[in-house]
Amino acid sequence: MVDLKIMFAVIWTASMLCYLLGDVLRIFSGDFKPGEIEGKPMTQKILLGMAIIMVIPIVMVVLSLILYYPINCWVNAIVATFFIGFNIFGMKGMKAYDKLLITVSLLFNALTVFYAISYLITLIA
Repeated sequence: MVDLKIMFAVIWTASMLCYLLGDVLRIFSGDFKPGEIEGKPMTQKILLGMAIIMVIPIVMVVLSLILYYPINCWVNAIVATFFIGFNIFGMKGMKAYDKLLITVSLLFNALTVFYAISYLITLIA
C-alpha cells in the first residue's frame, strides 16, 4: 500500500491541477476578463486573498510529506473540510466545465478527509 503521506501529497497535487485547469479553461473560453471579477475591478486585497487560497494546496503538498502522522491527518482533514465548504459555496453560477472540475476536486477533498479520519480511528482502536 502507498504511504499515507504520499497519498495526501498526490491528492493535493491533483486538486491543484483541477483548479489550474479551471483557470486555463476560463481564460480560453472568454469567461475571464483580465483585471476583473464579475465586471468589477480586482483590488490588491482580492488578489492577495486569491493567492492565499490557491497557495494552501501547494503548502499542503509539502506539509503532507513532512508532518508526523497524527498531526498530518488532523491538518489534512481540517484543510480538506475547509476546501469542501469553500468549493460548494463557490459553485453557484459556474459553467458546466467549472462544476465538473470542482466536483472532482470535492471528491479529492472527501477522499483526503476519509483517509485522515480512517487513520485516526485506527490509532484509537
